[in-house]
Amino acid sequence: MKRLRTERDLITLIESDTWMMEILRCVEQQQLPDSWVCAGFIRSKVWDYLHDYQDRTPLADIDVIYFDKQLISEEQEKQYEQRLLELLPKEPWSVKNQARMHIVNASEPYQSSIDGMAHFPEIPTAIGVRLTKGVLELAAPYGIQHLLSGIVAPTPFFYKHTHLHEIYQKRIYNKQWQSNWPKLFITTR
Repeated sequence: MKRLRTERDLITLIESDTWMMEILRCVEQQQLPDSWVCAGFIRSKVWDYLHDYQDRTPLADIDVIYFDKQLISEEQEKQYEQRLLELLPKEPWSVKNQARMHIVNASEPYQSSIDGMAHFPEIPTAIGVRLTKGVLELAAPYGIQHLLSGIVAPTPFFYKHTHLHEIYQKRIYNKQWQSNWPKLFITTR
């Protein structure tokens, strides 16, 4: 399996992908507060690289998150999705305001987009990237080593709550990641 070792390796991998950079530029243009492109957008790229795949694994969606306590309606998210669709109409945009997503997890309100990422189901999914004035930034509340090593484990939030841990396990079963990326190591802990 190919290796990525550092945050710099990960940034270089993303910077070398013209499609990913185009996505990041489009999101940066929207100037959404505390916005990140996250989850499968990064995870799938890394897992494809680790498996030496030449073709990109298709994404169900491109997760864009932001944090705005003032405008928390789902309608606002759909407006942002529409703006992104106008720029890149063939992309499967999904925009979510983390200021309202705590309701989905029945948890305390999140304090930022990174706090929202910390409440994602899997550690290698809890990672975001953004462009700020042309500079690539990473956010990874649990670090990047699980992602870079091909290890899938629940985030602490999903592990410690029984009903959420069951959701994690169902996601692992339903996503069938090991059929796409057989070198992954998937754990329930």
